[in-house]
Amino acid sequence: MSGVEETIREIPTGSPSIKNGRHAFVPRFLKALCSVRFGVGILVALGLACLIGMLIMQQNVDGFDRYYATLTPSQRLVYGSLGFFDIYHAWYFNALLAVLSLNIVLASIDRFPKIWTFVSKPSLTVPMRWLRDQRASDSISIPGETENVASRIVSKMKKAGWRTPVINEKNGKTFVFAQSGLWNRFSFLAVHVALLTIFLGAFLTAQMGSTGQMPLMPGESSNLIQDTVVELDRTSEITKKLPFEVTCTDIQQMLIKKDGPITVGNTIDWLTYFQIKDETGTHDGFVQMNRPFDYRGYRFFQASFTPVGRARNITVRLIPESGSPAEEISIPRDGVTTLPDGKRIRFSEFRGNFSIGKEDPSEDTSSYPNPGAILQVITPGNPPQTAYAFGPQMANLPVAKKPVAGYTFQLVDFEKASDRHVLAIQRDPGSNVVYAGFVMLFVTLVGVFFFSHQRVWAAIEKPESNGELAVTLAGNVNRNQNSFNEKFRAFTESLKGPEARSKSL
Repeated sequence: MSGVEETIREIPTGSPSIKNGRHAFVPRFLKALCSVRFGVGILVALGLACLIGMLIMQQNVDGFDRYYATLTPSQRLVYGSLGFFDIYHAWYFNALLAVLSLNIVLASIDRFPKIWTFVSKPSLTVPMRWLRDQRASDSISIPGETENVASRIVSKMKKAGWRTPVINEKNGKTFVFAQSGLWNRFSFLAVHVALLTIFLGAFLTAQMGSTGQMPLMPGESSNLIQDTVVELDRTSEITKKLPFEVTCTDIQQMLIKKDGPITVGNTIDWLTYFQIKDETGTHDGFVQMNRPFDYRGYRFFQASFTPVGRARNITVRLIPESGSPAEEISIPRDGVTTLPDGKRIRFSEFRGNFSIGKEDPSEDTSSYPNPGAILQVITPGNPPQTAYAFGPQMANLPVAKKPVAGYTFQLVDFEKASDRHVLAIQRDPGSNVVYAGFVMLFVTLVGVFFFSHQRVWAAIEKPESNGELAVTLAGNVNRNQNSFNEKFRAFTESLKGPEARSKSL
């Protein structure tokens, strides 16, 4: 029987060796959990989840209801079951973030003791062979005393930017050691802290944030927002209450072509003016396409608009029944203009496709096929009278030629605007945390890639036969090797004076 077999037989069941093998599972598991390979795998999984979030429209995006209607029943069921319609709030997305955060924390804990030992106990004296094997190394002979040569090397090291040189002796050799950028060894901790800060901000937004949409037209007030929720194969609307009230004061649409429709393709910008009222008072707000508005942790965005043609202001020609010269007046939406004779003209309503009777609220009138305005003429001492101002399409209708309060009215011009704007309102408690994390990450990465930890040694040996001292110079760096090589070459050249000569390695 071989010795190996005898050894195996001598180990009893439940021996410390077997127990240690079982207990070794935890260290192996933790080592795998903090490995770079595992972290990269989690990052890939998060990237795939984000890709799904880009390919599949999320439920808080405007137009989701139309997108949802185009899906097949099986797609709705599968996507809803897997949480693809709100993937950034799905449990597995948060789990991936948590595991990645744990990987970063454990990697920091695993790496920190090694780095601390490395920087707290620098190698002040090293083997000569190791020095000569460095990528940046050189050997020169310098006449003089050891102390003087060491002092000169210290001076040159400081001038080159390597701080606090240290002189030590070992085995009859004098070593001079200096370094710079020691903090760069700990830059990985700053990167990890920045990433964890970004993850924390995203988690706060996912757990404590809220989103919704609020349609507003001038004069309308609301403190409610609507959000879409997907439950497996069906969608539903939920209403959330804001801690303040929003009142729209004006909406405006900047068009590319004034005579064109109020469609997205003909619009430069949408502008919404509103007031916010809460226990602190009334505050003015303004939102346009690329300019959100922030208030009390809530952010207001332009989301969409209703394709119903309205007018922000109108220009009307008044033709007196008496035959006097006509005059033109401009009236803002819901505004009133007073005439010289004391009569007041109120802008009551505007329709992009005018017809007698009630307006169809679902009709798309964004191209203004038949514009018309409804006015109220207020004569002192008399009840208001209704007048109509039409464009050329309806100028010959009897109702357009009928005098009201001594005038007939013609629609000359108007500023196009939609019926209402839809604002997306988002409460994002983690936004500032995320911004701080990205700033920290940017600064840290600049420090990581544009700076480095540099170490240099000079070993001064005993005098040679000619009385000169043999000096071996070497250095290494954790990154930016080419830049360090140039700096090291300049340092060695500064030591090679007329009294020094190079030696081949």
